[in-house]
Order: sequence, then C-alpha cells, then structure tokens
Amino acid sequence: MTRFDKYILGQLTVGMIFVTTGLTCVIWLTQSLKFIEMIVNRGLTTGSFIYLTMLLLPNFLSIVLPIALFTVVVFTYSKMISDRELVVMRATGLSQLSLARPAIILAIGVMVLGYLINIFLLPQSYRMFREMQWDIRYSYSHILLQEGAFNEVARGITVYVRQRDADGQLLGILVHDERNGKKPYTLLAERGAMVESDQGSRVIMFNGNRQEIDANTQQLSILYFDRYIFEMEASKAGGERRFREARERTVAELFNLENDPDVGERNFGKFTVEAHKRLISPLLSFAYTLVGLAFLISGSFTRRTQTRRIVMAAVSVVALQGAMLTLENATAKNLPLVPLLYVLSFLPMLGGLIAMHHTPRKPSGKKLPATA
Repeated sequence: MTRFDKYILGQLTVGMIFVTTGLTCVIWLTQSLKFIEMIVNRGLTTGSFIYLTMLLLPNFLSIVLPIALFTVVVFTYSKMISDRELVVMRATGLSQLSLARPAIILAIGVMVLGYLINIFLLPQSYRMFREMQWDIRYSYSHILLQEGAFNEVARGITVYVRQRDADGQLLGILVHDERNGKKPYTLLAERGAMVESDQGSRVIMFNGNRQEIDANTQQLSILYFDRYIFEMEASKAGGERRFREARERTVAELFNLENDPDVGERNFGKFTVEAHKRLISPLLSFAYTLVGLAFLISGSFTRRTQTRRIVMAAVSVVALQGAMLTLENATAKNLPLVPLLYVLSFLPMLGGLIAMHHTPRKPSGKKLPATA
C-alpha cells in the first residue's frame, strides 16, 4: 500500500466512523421514541430501555453502512478534486484504478463487516430484542399502574387505582373485565396488591364487591367479598409459542423454510426474500462506492462540474435503492424474480468498473494568435 493509499484511506476511515455514528444515532433516537410507552405504562427502567433499543443497532447498521460509505467517498473525493490533489496524482501517472483503490479497499472492508452483521449479529440481536419485548409486554410485574388514571393493562381489562402507598399496596381499586363481551363485570375493592406467581399475574383485593348485569333480565347482581383474587389470563400469552419473524432467523433457517411448519404460504415469499437480502445488502456498499467513483474520477478534473457530478451520483444511488425496494416487494409475491435482485446489485458494479477504466480526455484549448 502506497503513501497515497494510506493518506486517502485514513480520510475515508475517519469520515466513515463519524458519518456512520451520526446516522445511527439519528435513527436510534427516532426509533427509541416508540418504546417510551414501556417506561411510562410498564415501569421499564432506564437501563433496560437502553439495552432494549441497543439490540436494534445491528439492524440499523445494515441499512446505514452503504449510505454512509457512499456519502464519505463522494465528499472526500470531491474535496480532493477541488483542492487539486487528484489532479497532481493523475499528473504523476496514476491510473484510474490507482486513484480509486483506497475507496475500494474500504468498501471491501465495509462489505465484510456487513456480512458479519447480517449472518451472525442481526439474527441474534433481533431475537433477543423480540424475546425481551415479549416478556415486558406479557409480564404484569413490569406494569406501573398510574394513580388516578384508567390503565388498560390488556385487551378487555381496565384497572383504576386511586392511590399507591409506599409499600406498594393499592388503595381504591376498580377493575373492569370485558374479555367476555356477553358477561362483562366490574370489581371494586378498598385495597389490594398486584403479585406475580408461577400460575401467572393476579390482583389480590380485600373488602370489595363484584358487580355484573344479567344479559337476559338486565338486573344488577352484587357479590360482596372479603378477599378476591383476579386472575389475569392474558398473561398466559407469555407462555405460548412466539412466532419468530424473518429478521430473527438465521440464513440457514431462511433457506430451509420447507422444514418449518410455522411459516405459511403467506410468509414464504417474504422470508425467502429476507434470506437473499442478507446476502445482497452488503454488496450495495461496494456497488454504491463504484457508482460514486465513476461519476467523480471517470472524467476530467474541473471545479465547475463537481456539483453536477455529485447530484448525478446521489440521484443514481437513490434510484438504485428505490428500484431494489420495489423489486424486493415484487419478488416476495413472485419468487422467480429472485435472480433480478442479484442482477440489480451487480449491474452498478460492472458499470462503475467500466466507467473508471475509461481514460478521460485532456481538455481541449485553442491556441491564441501570436502577437507582435
């Protein structure tokens, strides 16, 4: 590796780290807002919230890396053209491929990192995220019942608590259960507590009554009790077999869907596309890099044309990304289109390599007439 390669590769690496970190933080902040409800309504601690959202980082990185690499390559090379650095390097006899070599080296490194994320980190981290989200959603020990508010702890179950004392005891409890639409009932109690046991979550209430209206006679019946245990049957969902999404399955599992009875015909196409997407998305880092290099270094270096070339490179990448997303949706419904996904990823690579091997013409200029 020459000093020129090390010089440009150093600038690209530093820029790649900063851009990737910035884009990942922006996406992380926007996505983490969806889980604020778990802190407010389910008593999720700050540490658990951060850990839960950090498990999504591999999923974010698989999207951010190709875009960040393209942005850094275009910015760095356009700056070096404006500063006339690449003009000097080309004047010393460096070929197009030599000028592009540092970016290609970084693109290969990012592509390898992308495969490590897609094959190993992404399914493991997303599976841990889904399991933690499932436990929080169906474990009532995480629920923080707000005082003086109607808390919908599950579908058809509403709980109102007037006050919670320092010991965690609930005062002034109202529970309305309408899971059975034909026989809804309401529980009122002076005090009680929410407990978690091996049989599930339950609310133990003292000194209260149960009110129910008969659907036939429309008469109100009241049952007074000294002690009543309200079973939250919805918590049993936590013990049921959870359906695993495509992103939490390994590549081997996604390519052997015939042996998985849980995947129906409706999900077969989507899961198959996810398997091929794991193999294709790292290639986009290399493809987008070659597209950016093709627009920037395939022609003559002039300051006036940099803006137009940058815009054309950005439009090309956006068009490729849009075409890939459209083709993925179409392929999920029509699996014979799978080879087109690979064609669309390799086509910009081939075009970029051909464009970079093109020798730019020297700018023509007219000779001025000799003056006496």
